[in-house]
Amino acid sequence: MRGSAIGLSATALTSILSAGDGGYPSRAAFRRRLNIPQVYLHCSPPSQRLKPISQPKPFLDVLAGRRQNVPPLWMMRQAGRYLPEYREVRAKAGSFLDLCFTPELAAEVTLQPIRRFAFDAAIIFSDILVVPYALERNVTFEAGEGPRLDPLDTPEKIAQLAREADFGKLEPVFEALARVRGTLASDVALIGFCGAPWTVATYMVAGHGTPDQAPARLMAYRHPQAFAKIVDTLVENSVRYLLGQLAAGADALQSFDTWASVLPTHEFERWSIEPTRRIVEGVRRQRPDAKIIGFPRGAGALLPAYVSATGVDAVSIDWAAEPTMIRTQVQNKVAVQGNLDPRALSVGGAALDAAICDVLANYASGRLIFNLGHGTLPETPIAHVEQMVRRVRAPG
Repeated sequence: MRGSAIGLSATALTSILSAGDGGYPSRAAFRRRLNIPQVYLHCSPPSQRLKPISQPKPFLDVLAGRRQNVPPLWMMRQAGRYLPEYREVRAKAGSFLDLCFTPELAAEVTLQPIRRFAFDAAIIFSDILVVPYALERNVTFEAGEGPRLDPLDTPEKIAQLAREADFGKLEPVFEALARVRGTLASDVALIGFCGAPWTVATYMVAGHGTPDQAPARLMAYRHPQAFAKIVDTLVENSVRYLLGQLAAGADALQSFDTWASVLPTHEFERWSIEPTRRIVEGVRRQRPDAKIIGFPRGAGALLPAYVSATGVDAVSIDWAAEPTMIRTQVQNKVAVQGNLDPRALSVGGAALDAAICDVLANYASGRLIFNLGHGTLPETPIAHVEQMVRRVRAPG
């Protein structure tokens, strides 16, 4: 699958990947355009650059317990369709998975938002469903419809699920991480990630996304032992996948549990908290210093239990989180990441300024990584992201 539908010449790839000062904005121009005090970019290709002096990474400092006066900033889905340069590479790549599994292109789109906005962290461009793909499940992405998988909708089908992933299929992700790590400035963190077992399992059971992931919920109620096999398989292989990402150059990891909100309390403990705890434990068994962020989207009042039980270093929160509860029961234990409403970012103007101020007023007195409450929307204007960067990094 690697590069099979790319259609780029060697010259074009070299141009994309080795852009020097002509491909990156100058530091002075970037400062003038965004009116921010520091730029987290190197403007020459790695082959022409002296090894940088190690600098603190504000993102990692927060995860390590050190609050920053100016919170580090990045966005979930910061590499995406709102960027014209992403759309250009995406069009050349062919399929979405070709983009994910072509290291040169995955690295390029990972770096695009860093060039534009000087974010404090890059997150590798990939997808939460690459682990099922490595487990020999058929995974495709249909334009306008999202992912499609062969459904594991009976216990008999689940019994045929491979126990061990073919990690050779994920080597392109590790190579892309290494490429990005070699290009990022030393004060910019690199994030690896996986889908949380519950969320990934919901797609594997249904074969696609549904409004409330009812097929997986029904499977978990009717056939809990069969469903547990999917979750156990995902836990074991996610640990290996995350360790591979750390070895390839990731500084920190995030687990995305996008569908945690559909689970009632007992099921949340069983299918969201416990698998995440096992992943954190499994990663730290080999990498005790690993920094891990959890994102059980929509968990609400269950977040304190999630934080206490899983051992994550930070929790990402959506825009509906209740601030007092987060400050007193979550942020007093771990760092908080979030939680700007992506709709406010798409609107811009005074509404965006007010929403940013709310996030800062609610959480900036503690350990905060400024982010969105979920992914960046495709219709988001670039000028609004620039507005957000200026506002978050404004003195005082």
